[in-house]
Amino acid sequence: MANRLANTTSPYLRQHADNPVDWHEWGPEALAEARERDVPIFLSVGYAACHWCHVMAHESFEDPVVAELVNRTSVPIKVDREERPDIDTVHMSATIALTGQGGWPMSVWLTPEGHPFHAGTYFPPEPRHGMPSFTDVVTAVAQAWQDRRDEVRTGASDIAAELAARTVPPAPGDIGPAEIDQAVLGLAASYDAAHPGFGTMPKFPPSMVLDFLVARASQADGIVADQAWRMARDTCLAMANGGLFDQLGGGFARYSVDRAWLVPHFEKMLYDNALLLSVYGKAWSEARRRGEDTSRYSQVIAMTVDWVVTHLTTSQNGFASSFDADSVDKHGEHREGAFYVWTPDELEAALGPDDAATAREAFGLTDTPNFEDGTSVLQRNPDVELPDEIRQTLLDIRARRHSPSCDDKVVTAWNGWMIAALAETAMQAGRDDWLTHAVSAAECVLRDNVIDGALMRTSRAGTASSAPAVAEDFAGFAHGCAVLAQATGDLVWLTRAIDLLDELHTRFVDEAGLHDTAADAEELFLRPREIAENATPSATTAALRATRMVHRLTGDDRWRQRADALQHSCGELAVRAPRGAGWALSDAVSIHGARPATEIAVLGADPGELLATAWTQAPAGSVFLAGQETEPTAVPTILSGRTTQDGVATAYVCRGETCLAPVTTVAALSEALSLG
Repeated sequence: MANRLANTTSPYLRQHADNPVDWHEWGPEALAEARERDVPIFLSVGYAACHWCHVMAHESFEDPVVAELVNRTSVPIKVDREERPDIDTVHMSATIALTGQGGWPMSVWLTPEGHPFHAGTYFPPEPRHGMPSFTDVVTAVAQAWQDRRDEVRTGASDIAAELAARTVPPAPGDIGPAEIDQAVLGLAASYDAAHPGFGTMPKFPPSMVLDFLVARASQADGIVADQAWRMARDTCLAMANGGLFDQLGGGFARYSVDRAWLVPHFEKMLYDNALLLSVYGKAWSEARRRGEDTSRYSQVIAMTVDWVVTHLTTSQNGFASSFDADSVDKHGEHREGAFYVWTPDELEAALGPDDAATAREAFGLTDTPNFEDGTSVLQRNPDVELPDEIRQTLLDIRARRHSPSCDDKVVTAWNGWMIAALAETAMQAGRDDWLTHAVSAAECVLRDNVIDGALMRTSRAGTASSAPAVAEDFAGFAHGCAVLAQATGDLVWLTRAIDLLDELHTRFVDEAGLHDTAADAEELFLRPREIAENATPSATTAALRATRMVHRLTGDDRWRQRADALQHSCGELAVRAPRGAGWALSDAVSIHGARPATEIAVLGADPGELLATAWTQAPAGSVFLAGQETEPTAVPTILSGRTTQDGVATAYVCRGETCLAPVTTVAALSEALSLG
C-alpha cells in the first residue's frame, strides 16, 4: 500500500511512495506528530538522480524490518533537496558540522523541536568499511533518546545556536582591477594543467569560474588575459572531449570521478547544462575574436541544445530537472552508466569492422576498458574525424536501450538559467527555433509555477508544488526574462524581470544583505544565507547578474545601487576564494575591464545584421535591445528617445554615461565594440 508520498509533485518523493517506511512530507502535520509522540524526526534528504540515494532506498527503506524500526522510533520525513533547498542547506550545515563531511543521501535526526542532534549520509545495511549499519544507527539514536532525552535536547539546542553563530558571511569589499587580476592568479594556483580544470578528483565543471575567465580574457591582450583564456579554453575543450560530455547524445554529466574528465557520475542536471551552454557560447565568441578554431564549441552547443530540447522538454514546454545516472543494463540489472557505455564488440556489431575501427580511434576505445564489466566511456579524440553517419548509427542503437529515468519537475531558477542560455546562444547562432523553446519555457513557468500570484519553487505535469520560491528562483527567472527581453525585443519580459527583482528586494533583503529565504518564509532553526557559489550561482551572485542587466537596460539608478551592494557583499570572497565568486568577478570585469560592458540599442525595420554583430562581438556584460521608433513605453529603456539615421537600421553604443556616435554599418559597429 502506498504511503503519503504517492500524491506529491516531486518524482523523488514518489519513488518512495511504496516503501514500508511511513514517510511524511516536511510540513506542520509531520512536525506536530513528532511533538505529540515525543520522538525524534528522521529526516532523509536526496534527489531523483542520486545514485547512492537509490542504493540506500533499496537496501534499507524497502526492508519491512528496517521500516518497522524507523516508524516505531521516529517520525520519518522525506525531502527532495531540489524542491526544498532551504531545508537541505540548513541541515547540510549541521551534517558537516557534526561529521566533517556532507553529501546525499543525507540522514539527520532532529528533536521534535526541529534541532539536529545526529547526522550522516549513506549508511549500509551491514557494518562496512568502518561505517555502522543503518539499523545500528537507528537503534543507537532511539536508545539515546530514551535514556538521555534531556541531554540530547540540550545538545541539539547548543548545536543550533553554534551553527547560527557561525553563519557570518564573508566581509564586504570592493572588487576592482587589482582584485580581478588577483583572482586570476588565485585560480591559477589551483589549476590542473595536466588535466585542465580545478582541483583533483572528483572534478566538477566550474561553470561560473569559466564565465569569469572568459570575461577577463576578452578585455585586452596581455599576460593576465592570455592566462585567463588558456585556463578557460583548455578546460572547456578538456570537458568537451572527455567522458563528462555525452559524445553521442550531447549534454554534460554532473561531475567526473577522476582528474581527467574521463569517467563521469552519469546523472545529467538541467542547471549544469544551462550554465555550461552559456559558457560555451561566450567561449565561442572569444575564440572567434582571437582567430582560433571555433568548431568544437559550435558542436558542443548544438548537441547540448538538441539534447535539452529533445529529452528535457516536458509536455508543458518547461525543462525537466535531471536524468538519472542508473538504468537497466542488458542483464536486466540497474547499473550506473549502463545506458552510455560500450564494448569494442558492441561497436563492431553496430558498425562493421572498418567503421568500428574508426569509431574506436575517434572515441578512444582500447582493449583495456576504462569503466566497469569490460565497458568503456566514450571520449573524443579531436585529431580523428568522426563521420556524422557513425555517430548517428550508434545514437540510434543506443536509443533502443533502457533509458535512464527523468525527474520531470520544473524548477523555477534552473529554467530561468536555461531560458537565458538558450536565448543567448540562439542570438549568437541565428537559431530562431532555439529562441522559440526559450519563450515557451518562460511561459510554462509563469503559468504552472505560480499559485494565486505567488511564485513557487517547482511544478510537475502542470501542477505547482507547495514549496515556495527561494531567492535563487526570483533571481534566476528574472535573469531569464531579462535575456528574453533582449533576444525578442518584447519589453513585457523586461517588466516581468523588474517585478521579480522588486519582490526579491522587498522580501529577501534586509540590513544584513540578501537571504536565501523570504522574511515571511517558514522558520527553520537557521535562516540560510550562502554567498559563495557551488554547483550553481548563489542567490547573491544570481541576483547580482539579473539586477545589473536590468540597470543597463533601463538606466534606472536604483538598480545600479542594488547591484553595487550585491557585488560589494562578495568582496572578501572574490579575493579569498575566487572559485566561489565567479559571477561576482564577471560583474566586476564588466565595469573595470579595458573593454567595459556596453549598452547597444538597434533601431529600424531590419536590424538583423547589426544585432547579430552586437550579440557576437560585444564585451562581457553588455546588453542589447532592438525595436522600432515608438511612443514612450511604461519602462524607459536604452531605446527611448532614439531614432534611425536616414531611415536605415541604426545602432547606438553607450558605456555608462558616455555614448558614441550612432552607426549604420556592421564595420562601424564592430569598430565601436572593439574600443576600450
